[in-house]
Amino acid sequence: MTPFSLRRYLVENAHWLSAGILLTFLSSFGQTFFISVFAGEIRAAYGLSHGAWGGLYSLGTTASAIVMIWAGGLTDIFRVRRLGPVVLIGLALATLAMAMNHAVFLLPLVIFLLRFFGQGMSVHLAQVAMARWFTATRGKALSIASLGYAIGEAVLPVAFVAAMAFFDWRVLWVVAAGVIILGIPVLTRLLRQERTPQSLSGDHTATGMRDHHWTRREALFHPLFWFMAPAILGPSAFITAFFFHQVHLAQVKGWPHLQLVALFPVFTGISILSMFAAGWALDKWGTARIMPFYQLPMAVGFTILSFANTIGGALVGLIFLALTVGAHSTLPSAFWAEFYGTRHIGAIKALATAVMVLGSAIGPALTGVLIDYDVALGTQFLWIAGFFVLVCALIWIGIRRARAEF
Repeated sequence: MTPFSLRRYLVENAHWLSAGILLTFLSSFGQTFFISVFAGEIRAAYGLSHGAWGGLYSLGTTASAIVMIWAGGLTDIFRVRRLGPVVLIGLALATLAMAMNHAVFLLPLVIFLLRFFGQGMSVHLAQVAMARWFTATRGKALSIASLGYAIGEAVLPVAFVAAMAFFDWRVLWVVAAGVIILGIPVLTRLLRQERTPQSLSGDHTATGMRDHHWTRREALFHPLFWFMAPAILGPSAFITAFFFHQVHLAQVKGWPHLQLVALFPVFTGISILSMFAAGWALDKWGTARIMPFYQLPMAVGFTILSFANTIGGALVGLIFLALTVGAHSTLPSAFWAEFYGTRHIGAIKALATAVMVLGSAIGPALTGVLIDYDVALGTQFLWIAGFFVLVCALIWIGIRRARAEF
């Protein structure tokens, strides 16, 4: 696509693409990178250890994943302009609940609401909308819509950590609710006329191994899926854990928290570049050649963070983490299609998504419990680095075995 045609595409579809960006941006208030900014204040307010806070967070996240199995289907029944404002109202109420709640037994419910309406429904709604509204340019639309998440990750942690120097943390959750509420009429205006697909593409499907369209059940009982499962679970588990324990990490390293979160925009920028680079690489070489190696930067990054004593060392570690995070947003989806075919790719990707959500629930709880048992984060990071080396070996073995089936 030439610069002129890209500009024309953006102008002609600005309303619908902007709606996707808005939804993914507002989902930030239910994402780990935002909630974890307040981890120290939340633990102090409720008298929670790292393990207890991680356990409650994982409980709420797991519950939201279970409910999403049912609620995600609502996008097939209601239009985005009807369901979107309801989702955002729910997210605004969840942020207000975090601001006003003082009962520890209600904290898992608050986390559930934040994760369900934020990480879950807001992102899901944006992705389904892009997939439904755009046919021939579906991939481009999904990529553009995801920029809202990247903007939130780059801007919100820095802004709110800086604001905590002047405002109580509960007040800032009220501010978050205000931002979401302001977004509702913007979304409604953008979707005054909801798009219907203007370009149609044929039903082109590609087979996978054995020249076969694999069903979800068949994939589940194939060894390659289980060789790949740790690769899907790992980044979700341990990147979530990193952001979740960012306050504790800054404390034990002796870094001002604001200096640490000031590095997150660099992390986001590198991950975006890595995402586009991975897309170019898989088109050129295919996923089979790249998959066994793309998580090695994650191992390097956690090793550097284990030993880093300066904020400059943290920056280098984050750059390596971002290389894997960006590639991870592109490669696995292409991998499932290449090895299992495209006819049932939605069901197979849903299974992979369940593994990913399970990882985001396991990571904070596991690392939090280990902190409570006096296992330093630096030591844990070395173990995590070793895990990713093992993951790369498993992917290599699995793909080598599976390529014989082509």
